[in-house]
Parts: sequence; structure tokens; C-alpha cells
Amino acid sequence: MSQELAIATYGLTKRFERHIAVNEIDLQVRSGEVYGLIGPNGAGKTTLIRMLAAAEEPTKGEIYINGDRLLRDDSNPHLKQRLGYLPDDFPLYDDLTVWDYLDYFARLYRLKQPHRQRRIYEVLELVQLGNKRKSIISTLSRGMKQRLSLARTIIHEPILLLLDEPVSGLDPIARMQFRQIIKILQEAGMTILISSHVLSDLAELCTSVGIMELGFLVESTSLAELYSRLSRQQIMMTTLGELDSLQRELIKNPLIKEWEIIPGKNSLKVSFAGGKTEIAQLLRSLIQAEIPLTEFHCIQEDLETIFLKLGHQQAS
Repeated sequence: MSQELAIATYGLTKRFERHIAVNEIDLQVRSGEVYGLIGPNGAGKTTLIRMLAAAEEPTKGEIYINGDRLLRDDSNPHLKQRLGYLPDDFPLYDDLTVWDYLDYFARLYRLKQPHRQRRIYEVLELVQLGNKRKSIISTLSRGMKQRLSLARTIIHEPILLLLDEPVSGLDPIARMQFRQIIKILQEAGMTILISSHVLSDLAELCTSVGIMELGFLVESTSLAELYSRLSRQQIMMTTLGELDSLQRELIKNPLIKEWEIIPGKNSLKVSFAGGKTEIAQLLRSLIQAEIPLTEFHCIQEDLETIFLKLGHQQAS
């Protein structure tokens, strides 16, 4: 078993009566990665995460965390203590203060003084709630409550963090704050598996992604490899002249497959099948044709577009 793998599953399956929620999944996540789990509702993401967190018993298959077999019995309590699991519906105790809430969980994890107090201060600073430690939880905003939930999840310094839809319902600023904290945790060496419907967040955070459909892991790869394989090269062009003149020039280039007119601007988004050398040649040809370009830059299809494209491939 490779020590480089923070998570390795073999034939992992979960059946609920006649429904197979997770179907023969072989998942590998390297240590130190932020691994994004993508898929529609009902794809099996939450069930998979619950099995990795030892909160759900697999019907069959094996799970290894950092090379050690994870079982739901009492055989490896130390391994379970190295897991941090944030479900999407974990309740907060509204009548406690922020400090007392974290102190309660730190005691459950048997953190002793003075380390316990020091650790509570550390996580409060990390999640930017240091000035809220005496506040009653019911007075906190939704974003603050979610950051407090994350603080509770990492109070015992886990090696693996499992986050199920952690930014669900948060506003853009709260999501940005949450992303910043995740990046700090990764820089500190933690391995993080995160499921989310907010694909722009995952694209910014993740090193690798897994795509689930109907209980199957249909794709598992690095984000860079996914982009290079499935993201079309696109070029944004804006002209001071007539769009017709630009389009007449583009028709001459066999590497241009299609383009889209951007409403309200004298711009085109062009799909281009060439590499950097061909892009330079295209730009040179447009300048030689005296097209008055004010904008010419490459853009990449986003993760959402790739995900939808993959979904169509699976369906066809």
C-alpha cells in the first residue's frame, strides 16, 4: 500500500435495499491534495464521503487511509481520530458561546490543558472568529457559523478533512473566506476531499477532481489533465471595425471551428484547434489583413462547461 495515498478504496460499494448508491468505486487521492467531488444530486457523493468518514458501513469493498485499513469496529480508534468530517447538515448548539462549543468538542477528542486552550485560540484565528469567542452562536451569520463548524472539524488536527457541500447557501464573500481557509489548511499539509455544486470554487481550490454519476466514479484525474483533454482553446477578439470583416478573415483559417458573437460588444469568442504557434500566426494574419483589433486573448472553458460536456458524453 503506497504511503503517498491519503485515500485508497477498492471496489467500494454501498447498497440500500434495491438501490446501489455507490458502485464499485476505486478512488485514489494523494497526500496533500485538495480533491473535488462533482456530480448531480443522487450521484452518491454524500454516501461515499460518509463511508470515508466511518459514518456509514460499506456493503463491500475496502478503504485505506494513509495506508491503514479503515474499519467501523473498534480496531483502529487512532485512525478515526485523524479524520475530520463536516457533513452538510451538522447542527450547531445555538445557546453556547463560540468558545464553549469548541471547548466541548476539544474535550470529546481528549485534548488536555494547556494544549486544549492553545488549540482553540489557533483555530479561532484561522477561521477569523477570534473576536467572536464570547458570542452566542445564535447571533452569528451563516458564514460565521459555517467557519465555526470547520473549526470544530479541525480542532483535533486531523490528517484528512472530508467536507460535504461546505459552501452551500453562502454568499460570495463568505465563500471566498472559506476558500482562503481551505488553502491555508492545504499549505499546512492537510489532505482535503470536498464535494460542492459551486464548480467555480472547486476550480480555484482543487488539484484533482472526481466526477460521480449514478453511483459510479466516471472520471478521476488532475484538474490540469482534465483541462488539457476537454477544455477547448478559445480566443476572445474585439475589433473597432465591422464584425463582418473579422468573420470573413476567420473563415479562411481551417483551425477555427466556430465562433460566438458577444451581445452588446463588437466581440467574438472563437473556438480554435491550434497551439501557441498557430495562435501567433492567426494574430499576424489578422493584423496583415488590417483588422483593427483592440482585444485578442486566450481564455479557457471553465469547469462547469467541461462537467456539462462530460455529462452529454455519458448520456450519448
